Amino acid sequence: MVTDCSFVRLTQKFKPLHKPMIRNFSLVAACVLLVACGTPKSNVNDLATANPIATAINLSAVANDKVPVTINPGRFTQETVTYRLPKVVQGTYAVSDFGKYVDDFKALDYNGNELSTTKVDDNTWTIANATTLDKIEYWVNDTFDQEGGAGGMGKEVPFSPSGTNIEPKNYVLNLHGFIGYFDSLKNAQYTLDVTAPVDFKRTSALQNTKEVTSSDGGRITTTYFAPRYFDITDNPMMYGHLDVEEFMVGDIKIVLSIYSPNGLHTAAGMKETIYTMMEAQKAYLGDINSTPRYDIYIYLSDGSADAPSGFGALEHHTSTVAVFSENASKEQMAASLVDVVSHEFFHIVTPLSVHSEDVHYFDYNNPTFSKHLWMYEGVTEYFAQHFQVYEGLVDPEVFYRTMEQKIQVSMNLDDSMSFTEMSENVLDQPYASNYYNVYMKGALIGMCVDILMREESDGNRSMLSLMKELSAKYGKEKPFDDDNIISEITQMTYPSIGDFFQTHVIGGTPIDYDVFFNKVGLAFEGTQIKTSYIQAGGGFIFDADQDKGAIFFSEAVKNNSFWNEQGAMPGDIIKVVNGVPLTVQNAQTVLGGMYAWQLGNEIEVKLERNGKEVVIKTELTPTFTTVKKLVENKEATEAQLKLRQAWLKG
Repeated sequence: MVTDCSFVRLTQKFKPLHKPMIRNFSLVAACVLLVACGTPKSNVNDLATANPIATAINLSAVANDKVPVTINPGRFTQETVTYRLPKVVQGTYAVSDFGKYVDDFKALDYNGNELSTTKVDDNTWTIANATTLDKIEYWVNDTFDQEGGAGGMGKEVPFSPSGTNIEPKNYVLNLHGFIGYFDSLKNAQYTLDVTAPVDFKRTSALQNTKEVTSSDGGRITTTYFAPRYFDITDNPMMYGHLDVEEFMVGDIKIVLSIYSPNGLHTAAGMKETIYTMMEAQKAYLGDINSTPRYDIYIYLSDGSADAPSGFGALEHHTSTVAVFSENASKEQMAASLVDVVSHEFFHIVTPLSVHSEDVHYFDYNNPTFSKHLWMYEGVTEYFAQHFQVYEGLVDPEVFYRTMEQKIQVSMNLDDSMSFTEMSENVLDQPYASNYYNVYMKGALIGMCVDILMREESDGNRSMLSLMKELSAKYGKEKPFDDDNIISEITQMTYPSIGDFFQTHVIGGTPIDYDVFFNKVGLAFEGTQIKTSYIQAGGGFIFDADQDKGAIFFSEAVKNNSFWNEQGAMPGDIIKVVNGVPLTVQNAQTVLGGMYAWQLGNEIEVKLERNGKEVVIKTELTPTFTTVKKLVENKEATEAQLKLRQAWLKG
């Protein structure tokens, strides 16, 4: 996992970083997941009545790969109103601009005449003479097609699990991509009519109020109800030729919906993995309130030209949308489900139950961001890994390797950046390109606080117990004060917790993980392992100078035995690889080719050192690197062993 993460991360240096991406797994994780909750502030002066906003999506009337949408808001009392689709959706921490996928926007009066509209920006329309407005009509393109298959063609598009799909056999309806809102009316009720072919399966947790079959028997219109716009965005749907399994995990009804274009995976084949995972998660969470229903929507990408390429997931209050590769083996798919879906389910703790005002009163057009991604994403990711060892799904050694990998990957990011500063400014550089660290160092912050809590309480309190206390104090409907939560946590816990946050979360001092592992009788020891010709110690051995357009060996080359034996030195500029000049533009292709080098192949690499050419021409031999491996100290004290037991097993 670290190998893939490191490689993809370095290749990103050779192309513009368009936006931060949300929760991903395996190699895609390093390239790029989260939801707000609560009642938004509202002003309902725009409407003369309190009738629900009536919306409709007609999947039976698709034309040119677009879906028609109708919005009937009721009567307005103001002359000018504003309608928007989200610029940013909850939990993505990236600009999506869903209004860019809207075509032929029309506002009609009660006589069917068009009203004057002005497109203010990508996501915003103003409508004149709104007192005569009857309805809005427009067509929506899907976002999956815009990604251009593997690689995404460099386009700025919403991350796949937050995106939309329109194809004859499958519709991924992340409703924020179809339904918008009127300014100051996000607290209005909504009804949604979805019309689809009668043979389509459909899954949604929104309240279903009625179903009507067309006179010719070919279509069914299902009417759903949403108490407010937040519930529209928080309840995705899938329609089409789906494979669906429903089963109980304790008192939670799980609805697993899968679309596998070529039928390579089934819901029945994933059921056991999901059941075992969620049963362990419920045991781990204990008395934290759960939802009576949880939906898992999985779209499997076949890698074709119009297929999505952003693998990962986006969570909602009671569901998650995930996109994985259809070509994954059953074992790879199971690992992805545990890694990714478990993370999303743990979001029922934070930010769903514990969150700040920035999350609670989310502004889809001009959002502000909380300082506490260490909590929302970091602690959630820590729980997603820790529960596996705590509930016996994996051995401690597997958990140790995971924490090692997170440390190694975090070192490739800015380890001296204030986490709270990064979180608050996550859409801007240099913070955006460090967002992925919320899943690496953020999880390690959760681990360190967990160990400290157990040490200070003689094993009686933990990171999880702290989150339970915060959940009881705040909960879904009461946000905390973003600026004061760390001081509150300090008052609720111990001075050492406050010192840790001030030094390593608010402050930018890197964490000395040896100190925390020593508390539980663990230590790092150097171990030599085989590696590739582009890596060393879990990191990439190349760096780039964008201004000069040069790619050169980094200090890490010293820890790659092959290049060290060939005399390569840090700072050497790589000019030509096997006859191909290396540039910033072709680096991903050329370095990717080096990753696939085989033993015995003849290679020729031309370097520039201090203005002089250095040529390495040789036959490939095995290459090794030294990594630090976390091991259990055989001389650990009784106190260390006791704390380790409390940490790993309770």
